[in-house]
Amino acid sequence: MFLSIDGGDGTGKSTQGRLLAEWLREAGHQVREYRDPGTTGLGEAVREILLQRRDLEIHRRAEMLLYMAARSQLVEERIRPALERGEVVLCDRYLLANVVYQGHAGGLDVDELWRVGHVATGGLSPDLTIVLDLPAEEAAGRLGGTLDRMESQGLEFHRRVREGFLVEANRQPEACVVIDASQDIDRVQQQIRDAVTPLLKAAAPNGPPTS
Repeated sequence: MFLSIDGGDGTGKSTQGRLLAEWLREAGHQVREYRDPGTTGLGEAVREILLQRRDLEIHRRAEMLLYMAARSQLVEERIRPALERGEVVLCDRYLLANVVYQGHAGGLDVDELWRVGHVATGGLSPDLTIVLDLPAEEAAGRLGGTLDRMESQGLEFHRRVREGFLVEANRQPEACVVIDASQDIDRVQQQIRDAVTPLLKAAAPNGPPTS
């Protein structure tokens, strides 16, 4: 099973992903945790360019293609092999983030991004994408320390990011679940588990318990 957690910066993806992975392992599932971009050698190199290299001018289209290249490597090097072994893959961001950040917020054509993404991933999509939703102003207040390139794009940009996630989730209700990230951590995590449990049962009705 392939799960991804997405949403704007500051919505708690890393915390909720860690808690979800712990719960799945406690239930007896083999879980692989990946981040996009990142995880592979190529992915981490691209991540450094995209998020930390403020000395480089990166056009939105070039930015999008760098994300796509990192994701393509991640799919072929890590995600597909893990899925073939019957493991649960939990990915911090995936193609939806590209569509939202470079498309809805960045001005590139959204449908074109989905088409490029289909090529980059070989058509591999998550079984479920969990979108953590939070107003941009509140999410910005949660960010601490030095902001990376994407985090520092400005409040209006991140408002468009939030709206983009909601638009795309509404377009794909069978593939996305939106969860209010303004709730306390335990409540958010319980709602994530509630959304994931039916998929786990459907994939392995006689497998490890998930309660």
